[in-house]
Amino acid sequence: MTDVLLLGAGKIGAAISELLTATGDYTVTVGDSDAAMLDLLDVDRVRTEQVDAAKPADLSRALKGREIVISALPFYLNPGVAEAARAAGAHYFDLTEDVETTRRVRAVADGAPVAFVPQCGLAPGFISIAAYDLAKRFDKLRNVWMRVGALPQFPDNALKYNLTWSTDGLINEYCNPCDAIHDGRRIEVLPLEGLETFSLDGVDYEAFNTSGGLGTLAETLAGRVENLNYKTVRYPGHCALMKMLVRDLRLGDRRELLKNVLETAVPMTKQDVVLVFVSVHGFKEGRLTQETYAKKIYSQEINGRLWSAIQITTAAGVTAMVDLLRAGRIPTRGFVRQEDVALGDFLANRFGRYYA
Repeated sequence: MTDVLLLGAGKIGAAISELLTATGDYTVTVGDSDAAMLDLLDVDRVRTEQVDAAKPADLSRALKGREIVISALPFYLNPGVAEAARAAGAHYFDLTEDVETTRRVRAVADGAPVAFVPQCGLAPGFISIAAYDLAKRFDKLRNVWMRVGALPQFPDNALKYNLTWSTDGLINEYCNPCDAIHDGRRIEVLPLEGLETFSLDGVDYEAFNTSGGLGTLAETLAGRVENLNYKTVRYPGHCALMKMLVRDLRLGDRRELLKNVLETAVPMTKQDVVLVFVSVHGFKEGRLTQETYAKKIYSQEINGRLWSAIQITTAAGVTAMVDLLRAGRIPTRGFVRQEDVALGDFLANRFGRYYA
Protein backbone atom coordinates (compact mmCIF):
# COMPACT_ATOMS: atom_id res chain seq x y z
CA MET A 1 0.00 0.00 0.00
CA THR A 2 1.28 3.43 -0.95
CA ASP A 3 0.64 6.09 1.70
CA VAL A 4 -0.79 9.28 0.16
CA LEU A 5 -1.62 12.61 1.76
CA LEU A 6 -4.24 14.43 -0.31
CA LEU A 7 -4.61 18.09 0.58
CA GLY A 8 -7.96 19.61 -0.35
CA ALA A 9 -11.39 18.06 0.21
CA GLY A 10 -13.24 20.01 -2.48
CA LYS A 11 -14.84 18.75 -5.70
CA ILE A 12 -11.57 17.59 -7.27
CA GLY A 13 -10.11 16.26 -4.03
CA ALA A 14 -13.18 14.09 -3.49
CA ALA A 15 -12.81 12.59 -6.99
CA ILE A 16 -9.07 11.93 -6.50
CA SER A 17 -9.82 10.20 -3.22
CA GLU A 18 -12.51 8.05 -4.83
CA LEU A 19 -10.27 6.89 -7.67
CA LEU A 20 -7.26 6.07 -5.49
CA THR A 21 -9.07 4.30 -2.65
CA ALA A 22 -11.16 2.14 -5.00
CA THR A 23 -8.00 0.39 -6.26
CA GLY A 24 -6.99 -0.97 -2.86
CA ASP A 25 -3.39 -0.02 -3.66
CA TYR A 26 -3.37 3.33 -1.85
CA THR A 27 -3.97 4.43 1.72
CA VAL A 28 -5.36 7.95 1.46
CA THR A 29 -5.49 10.59 4.17
CA VAL A 30 -7.39 13.72 3.14
CA GLY A 31 -6.33 16.94 4.84
CA ASP A 32 -8.26 20.21 4.79
CA SER A 33 -8.58 23.24 7.06
CA ASP A 34 -12.39 23.08 6.79
CA ALA A 35 -13.83 20.32 8.98
CA ALA A 36 -17.20 20.64 7.23
CA MET A 37 -15.61 19.70 3.89
CA LEU A 38 -13.97 16.66 5.47
CA ASP A 39 -17.33 15.56 6.85
CA LEU A 40 -18.70 15.34 3.29
CA LEU A 41 -16.20 12.65 2.31
CA ASP A 42 -16.79 8.90 2.47
CA VAL A 43 -15.00 8.49 5.80
CA ASP A 44 -15.35 4.71 5.77
CA ARG A 45 -12.83 4.56 2.94
CA VAL A 46 -10.43 7.41 3.72
CA ARG A 47 -8.82 8.90 6.75
CA THR A 48 -9.37 12.59 7.36
CA GLU A 49 -7.24 15.11 9.19
CA GLN A 50 -7.70 18.82 9.79
CA VAL A 51 -4.66 20.49 8.22
CA ASP A 52 -4.10 24.19 7.66
CA ALA A 53 -1.78 24.22 4.64
CA ALA A 54 -0.90 27.85 5.31
CA LYS A 55 0.91 26.71 8.49
CA PRO A 56 4.30 24.99 7.98
CA ALA A 57 3.95 23.15 11.30
CA ASP A 58 0.63 21.61 10.20
CA LEU A 59 2.15 20.52 6.89
CA SER A 60 5.21 19.02 8.57
CA ARG A 61 3.03 17.02 10.96
CA ALA A 62 0.67 15.79 8.25
CA LEU A 63 3.49 14.81 5.87
CA LYS A 64 5.46 12.76 8.38
CA GLY A 65 5.95 9.27 6.99
CA ARG A 66 3.99 9.90 3.78
CA GLU A 67 5.31 8.66 0.45
CA ILE A 68 3.29 11.01 -1.77
CA VAL A 69 1.48 14.31 -1.34
CA ILE A 70 -1.14 15.55 -3.81
CA SER A 71 -2.22 19.16 -3.57
CA ALA A 72 -5.78 19.91 -4.68
CA LEU A 73 -5.54 23.26 -2.90
CA PRO A 74 -5.76 26.81 -4.25
CA PHE A 75 -2.63 27.56 -6.29
CA TYR A 76 -1.16 30.07 -3.84
CA LEU A 77 -0.71 27.40 -1.16
CA ASN A 78 1.30 25.04 -3.37
CA PRO A 79 4.81 26.51 -2.91
CA GLY A 80 4.56 25.92 0.83
CA VAL A 81 3.34 22.36 0.27
CA ALA A 82 6.24 21.74 -2.13
CA GLU A 83 8.78 22.96 0.43
CA ALA A 84 7.24 20.74 3.12
CA ALA A 85 7.23 17.76 0.72
CA ARG A 86 10.93 18.15 0.04
CA ALA A 87 11.71 18.39 3.74
CA ALA A 88 9.64 15.25 4.40
CA GLY A 89 11.04 13.29 1.45
CA ALA A 90 7.62 12.87 -0.19
CA HIS A 91 6.91 12.92 -3.94
CA TYR A 92 4.85 16.00 -4.84
CA PHE A 93 1.95 16.41 -7.30
CA ASP A 94 -0.36 19.36 -7.92
CA LEU A 95 -3.03 20.65 -10.31
CA THR A 96 -2.00 24.29 -10.60
CA GLU A 97 -2.55 26.39 -13.70
CA ASP A 98 -0.63 29.31 -12.19
CA VAL A 99 2.63 29.99 -14.03
CA GLU A 100 4.44 31.72 -11.16
CA THR A 101 3.48 28.95 -8.73
CA THR A 102 5.01 26.36 -11.07
CA ARG A 103 8.22 28.40 -11.28
CA ARG A 104 8.45 28.35 -7.49
CA VAL A 105 7.77 24.60 -7.33
CA ARG A 106 10.48 24.08 -9.93
CA ALA A 107 12.98 25.97 -7.79
CA VAL A 108 12.12 23.75 -4.82
CA ALA A 109 12.58 20.66 -7.03
CA ASP A 110 16.11 21.58 -8.10
CA GLY A 111 18.38 18.73 -7.01
CA ALA A 112 15.64 17.04 -4.98
CA PRO A 113 15.84 13.27 -4.30
CA VAL A 114 12.07 12.96 -4.86
CA ALA A 115 9.84 13.85 -7.82
CA PHE A 116 7.98 17.15 -8.19
CA VAL A 117 5.19 16.82 -10.74
CA PRO A 118 3.06 19.97 -11.01
CA GLN A 119 0.24 20.81 -13.43
CA CYS A 120 -1.23 17.29 -13.45
CA GLY A 121 -4.81 18.07 -14.41
CA LEU A 122 -6.54 18.55 -17.73
CA ALA A 123 -5.00 21.82 -18.93
CA PRO A 124 -2.26 22.09 -18.01
CA GLY A 125 -1.78 18.37 -17.82
CA PHE A 126 -3.21 15.89 -20.28
CA ILE A 127 -3.40 18.45 -23.08
CA SER A 128 0.41 18.77 -23.05
CA ILE A 129 0.83 14.99 -23.20
CA ALA A 130 -1.50 14.74 -26.19
CA ALA A 131 0.02 17.75 -28.00
CA TYR A 132 3.61 16.61 -27.52
CA ASP A 133 2.76 13.11 -28.74
CA LEU A 134 1.44 14.57 -32.01
CA ALA A 135 4.36 17.00 -32.32
CA LYS A 136 6.95 14.23 -32.04
CA ARG A 137 5.57 12.57 -35.18
CA PHE A 138 6.69 15.45 -37.43
CA ASP A 139 10.06 16.03 -39.06
CA LYS A 140 9.53 19.80 -38.85
CA LEU A 141 6.83 21.64 -36.92
CA ARG A 142 4.88 24.67 -38.06
CA ASN A 143 1.84 25.12 -35.76
CA VAL A 144 0.62 23.48 -32.55
CA TRP A 145 -2.89 24.58 -31.54
CA MET A 146 -4.26 23.40 -28.16
CA ARG A 147 -7.94 23.91 -27.27
CA VAL A 148 -9.74 22.73 -24.11
CA GLY A 149 -13.14 23.47 -22.62
CA ALA A 150 -15.15 22.29 -19.62
CA LEU A 151 -18.72 23.17 -20.60
CA PRO A 152 -22.24 22.60 -19.31
CA GLN A 153 -24.25 20.20 -21.43
CA PHE A 154 -27.36 22.34 -20.92
CA PRO A 155 -26.39 26.03 -20.66
CA ASP A 156 -29.29 28.30 -19.69
CA ASN A 157 -27.76 31.65 -18.68
CA ALA A 158 -26.27 34.57 -20.60
CA LEU A 159 -22.70 33.38 -19.96
CA LYS A 160 -23.65 29.93 -21.31
CA TYR A 161 -21.52 28.56 -18.51
CA ASN A 162 -21.73 26.80 -15.16
CA LEU A 163 -19.04 26.57 -12.49
CA THR A 164 -17.43 23.16 -12.67
CA TRP A 165 -14.13 23.61 -10.80
CA SER A 166 -12.04 26.15 -8.83
CA THR A 167 -13.35 29.70 -9.20
CA ASP A 168 -9.91 31.04 -8.18
CA GLY A 169 -8.33 29.05 -10.99
CA LEU A 170 -10.95 30.23 -13.49
CA ILE A 171 -10.35 33.89 -12.61
CA ASN A 172 -6.58 33.35 -12.84
CA GLU A 173 -6.98 32.02 -16.37
CA TYR A 174 -9.10 34.99 -17.43
CA CYS A 175 -6.85 37.66 -15.88
CA ASN A 176 -3.19 36.58 -16.12
CA PRO A 177 -0.83 36.86 -19.15
CA CYS A 178 -0.66 33.83 -21.44
CA ASP A 179 2.44 32.10 -22.83
CA ALA A 180 2.69 31.51 -26.58
CA ILE A 181 5.20 31.11 -29.41
CA HIS A 182 4.67 33.35 -32.44
CA ASP A 183 6.90 33.22 -35.51
CA GLY A 184 9.44 31.26 -33.51
CA ARG A 185 9.61 33.71 -30.58
CA ARG A 186 8.29 33.09 -27.07
CA ILE A 187 5.89 35.87 -26.15
CA GLU A 188 3.12 36.73 -23.72
CA VAL A 189 -0.36 37.47 -25.04
CA LEU A 190 -3.39 38.98 -23.33
CA PRO A 191 -6.13 36.79 -21.86
CA LEU A 192 -9.62 37.04 -23.38
CA GLU A 193 -8.07 37.99 -26.74
CA GLY A 194 -7.39 35.99 -29.91
CA LEU A 195 -11.07 35.10 -30.32
CA GLU A 196 -11.83 32.42 -32.90
CA THR A 197 -14.83 30.26 -33.74
CA PHE A 198 -15.11 26.65 -34.88
CA SER A 199 -17.56 23.75 -35.02
CA LEU A 200 -17.17 20.19 -33.78
CA ASP A 201 -19.82 17.48 -34.16
CA GLY A 202 -22.27 20.13 -35.36
CA VAL A 203 -21.89 22.36 -32.29
CA ASP A 204 -20.54 25.92 -32.54
CA TYR A 205 -17.82 27.03 -30.12
CA GLU A 206 -15.52 29.97 -29.54
CA ALA A 207 -11.98 29.89 -28.19
CA PHE A 208 -9.75 32.62 -26.75
CA ASN A 209 -6.47 33.09 -24.91
CA THR A 210 -6.32 32.04 -21.25
CA SER A 211 -3.38 31.66 -18.91
CA GLY A 212 -1.59 28.53 -17.78
CA GLY A 213 -2.87 25.87 -20.18
CA LEU A 214 0.43 25.41 -22.01
CA GLY A 215 2.24 24.25 -18.90
CA THR A 216 5.92 23.85 -19.75
CA LEU A 217 5.32 23.04 -23.42
CA ALA A 218 6.41 26.49 -24.66
CA GLU A 219 9.81 25.83 -23.12
CA THR A 220 9.97 22.26 -24.40
CA LEU A 221 9.13 23.23 -28.01
CA ALA A 222 11.07 26.51 -28.11
CA GLY A 223 13.22 26.61 -31.25
CA ARG A 224 11.28 23.71 -32.78
CA VAL A 225 7.88 25.21 -33.61
CA GLU A 226 6.85 28.38 -35.44
CA ASN A 227 3.55 28.94 -33.63
CA LEU A 228 2.19 27.46 -30.41
CA ASN A 229 -0.80 28.60 -28.39
CA TYR A 230 -3.46 27.47 -25.96
CA LYS A 231 -7.06 28.69 -25.89
CA THR A 232 -10.06 27.90 -23.69
CA VAL A 233 -13.25 26.74 -25.42
CA ARG A 234 -16.65 28.18 -24.55
CA TYR A 235 -20.03 28.58 -26.22
CA PRO A 236 -20.31 31.69 -28.44
CA GLY A 237 -20.82 34.97 -26.56
CA HIS A 238 -19.05 34.00 -23.34
CA CYS A 239 -15.82 35.84 -24.05
CA ALA A 240 -17.51 39.21 -24.68
CA LEU A 241 -19.42 39.05 -21.40
CA MET A 242 -16.34 38.06 -19.41
CA LYS A 243 -14.40 40.94 -20.97
CA MET A 244 -17.15 43.28 -19.77
CA LEU A 245 -16.80 41.95 -16.22
CA VAL A 246 -13.02 41.66 -16.11
CA ARG A 247 -12.07 44.81 -18.04
CA ASP A 248 -14.96 47.21 -18.56
CA LEU A 249 -16.19 46.86 -14.95
CA ARG A 250 -12.57 46.36 -13.76
CA LEU A 251 -13.40 43.30 -11.67
CA GLY A 252 -10.10 41.82 -12.79
CA ASP A 253 -8.57 44.26 -10.29
CA ARG A 254 -10.99 43.10 -7.57
CA ARG A 255 -10.73 39.35 -7.85
CA GLU A 256 -12.39 38.53 -4.52
CA LEU A 257 -15.43 40.53 -5.60
CA LEU A 258 -15.44 38.81 -9.00
CA LYS A 259 -15.26 35.43 -7.26
CA ASN A 260 -18.19 36.39 -5.03
CA VAL A 261 -20.24 37.55 -8.03
CA LEU A 262 -19.62 34.33 -9.97
CA GLU A 263 -20.24 31.97 -7.05
CA THR A 264 -23.42 33.84 -6.07
CA ALA A 265 -24.92 34.03 -9.56
CA VAL A 266 -23.54 31.10 -11.60
CA PRO A 267 -24.62 27.64 -10.42
CA MET A 268 -22.38 24.61 -10.48
CA THR A 269 -23.31 21.50 -12.44
CA LYS A 270 -22.23 17.89 -12.76
CA GLN A 271 -23.88 17.58 -16.18
CA ASP A 272 -20.90 18.78 -18.17
CA VAL A 273 -18.68 17.84 -21.07
CA VAL A 274 -14.92 18.25 -21.44
CA LEU A 275 -13.66 18.97 -24.94
CA VAL A 276 -10.01 18.31 -25.85
CA PHE A 277 -8.77 19.41 -29.28
CA VAL A 278 -5.18 19.49 -30.57
CA SER A 279 -4.18 20.31 -34.14
CA VAL A 280 -0.58 20.11 -35.36
CA HIS A 281 0.72 21.28 -38.76
CA GLY A 282 4.17 20.44 -40.05
CA PHE A 283 6.22 18.47 -42.50
CA LYS A 284 6.43 14.70 -42.85
CA GLU A 285 8.55 13.23 -45.61
CA GLY A 286 8.69 16.66 -47.24
CA ARG A 287 4.92 17.22 -47.34
CA LEU A 288 2.92 19.74 -45.29
CA THR A 289 0.65 17.60 -43.11
CA GLN A 290 -1.99 18.11 -40.41
CA GLU A 291 -2.81 15.70 -37.58
CA THR A 292 -5.57 16.24 -35.03
CA TYR A 293 -6.56 14.76 -31.68
CA ALA A 294 -10.16 15.40 -30.62
CA LYS A 295 -12.07 13.93 -27.71
CA LYS A 296 -15.20 14.63 -25.67
CA ILE A 297 -15.55 13.24 -22.15
CA TYR A 298 -18.91 13.35 -20.35
CA SER A 299 -19.97 13.10 -16.73
CA GLN A 300 -20.56 9.54 -15.59
CA GLU A 301 -21.23 7.31 -12.63
CA ILE A 302 -18.21 5.78 -10.91
CA ASN A 303 -18.77 3.38 -8.02
CA GLY A 304 -22.42 4.39 -7.78
CA ARG A 305 -21.88 8.19 -7.71
CA LEU A 306 -22.23 10.77 -10.45
CA TRP A 307 -19.00 12.65 -11.13
CA SER A 308 -18.69 15.61 -13.47
CA ALA A 309 -16.49 15.41 -16.53
CA ILE A 310 -14.09 18.01 -15.12
CA GLN A 311 -13.83 16.07 -11.86
CA ILE A 312 -13.10 12.86 -13.77
CA THR A 313 -10.56 14.32 -16.20
CA THR A 314 -8.72 16.37 -13.57
CA ALA A 315 -8.64 13.54 -11.04
CA ALA A 316 -7.67 11.00 -13.71
CA GLY A 317 -4.82 13.29 -14.81
CA VAL A 318 -3.14 13.40 -11.42
CA THR A 319 -3.93 9.82 -10.34
CA ALA A 320 -2.52 8.46 -13.59
CA MET A 321 0.72 10.37 -12.96
CA VAL A 322 0.87 9.03 -9.40
CA ASP A 323 0.27 5.50 -10.69
CA LEU A 324 2.96 5.88 -13.37
CA LEU A 325 5.48 7.07 -10.80
CA ARG A 326 4.59 4.14 -8.56
CA ALA A 327 5.22 1.81 -11.55
CA GLY A 328 8.55 3.47 -12.39
CA ARG A 329 7.25 4.86 -15.71
CA ILE A 330 8.19 8.50 -15.00
CA PRO A 331 11.28 10.05 -13.34
CA THR A 332 11.38 9.63 -9.57
CA ARG A 333 13.47 12.69 -8.72
CA GLY A 334 13.58 16.36 -9.60
CA PHE A 335 11.16 18.38 -11.72
CA VAL A 336 8.95 16.31 -14.05
CA ARG A 337 7.10 17.85 -17.01
CA GLN A 338 3.78 16.51 -18.22
CA GLU A 339 5.24 15.97 -21.69
CA ASP A 340 7.84 13.63 -20.17
CA VAL A 341 5.04 11.03 -20.17
CA ALA A 342 4.22 9.02 -23.29
CA LEU A 343 0.59 9.31 -24.41
CA GLY A 344 0.41 5.53 -24.87
CA ASP A 345 1.54 4.92 -21.29
CA PHE A 346 -0.97 7.46 -19.99
CA LEU A 347 -3.97 6.08 -21.90
CA ALA A 348 -3.05 2.48 -20.99
CA ASN A 349 -3.09 3.37 -17.30
CA ARG A 350 -6.17 2.39 -15.29
CA PHE A 351 -6.89 6.05 -14.51
CA GLY A 352 -5.74 7.44 -17.85
CA ARG A 353 -8.32 5.22 -19.55
CA TYR A 354 -11.03 7.69 -18.58
CA TYR A 355 -9.62 9.85 -21.38
CA ALA A 356 -9.74 6.97 -23.85
